[in-house]
Amino acid sequence: MKILALETSTMLGGVAIANDSGLIAEVRLNVRTTHSERLMTAVDYALKQSDMAFAGIDAVAVSSGPGSFTGLRIGLSTAKGLCYAAGKPLVLVPTLEAFAWNFPYCAHPVGIMLDARKGEVYAAMFRWEHGTFATMVPAVSTRPEDFVKDCSEQVVLAGEGVLRYRERIVSALGERALIAPSHTMVPSPANVARLGLQKALCSEFADAAAAEPVYVRKSEAEVKWSEKQ
Repeated sequence: MKILALETSTMLGGVAIANDSGLIAEVRLNVRTTHSERLMTAVDYALKQSDMAFAGIDAVAVSSGPGSFTGLRIGLSTAKGLCYAAGKPLVLVPTLEAFAWNFPYCAHPVGIMLDARKGEVYAAMFRWEHGTFATMVPAVSTRPEDFVKDCSEQVVLAGEGVLRYRERIVSALGERALIAPSHTMVPSPANVARLGLQKALCSEFADAAAAEPVYVRKSEAEVKWSEKQ
């Protein structure tokens, strides 16, 4: 089985292609405008470099959130469009879980934090158990210091939220805060492909018509609309 994966949850995303034997191709994007301007170009490039046509792809996986509201919408709408156009099944991959796979076999819990703005992060905590990551704390939107305040052991921390709020996190955790190296601080399209392939092999497909990003909290527009009611 071959899978095409899209990662657009942050400004650092991309595209990956994988099969049962492993990673075939990966294209990373540092997007300072919007993913919509470069995502399909990256898909086309990855397919060409893999000497493949989209017809040879069996399923499309997409990072489903939480993360950038705009990025998630672009990623999912692109994935849906590809699936509708070619009759391919859709796989949704939790963003923070896929990110945690930057640290397989880690002896410490892994805390992933993406910048949620307004002084908060989208965060989740995972622990490596029996060859995979088990969820210790599911995805939440919270202040970074509140997320880590109850940690009684050393924690590996990664993500743009860690970089932005490093001082607040270290102040709360002290020496228990193990800040990940820079090259592991960004989401990996290859990890989305890896988890997407596992789900596809188990026939864990999403209803493309009903699929929605996992935002965790309301958008600014929704908050303002609610306040008017």
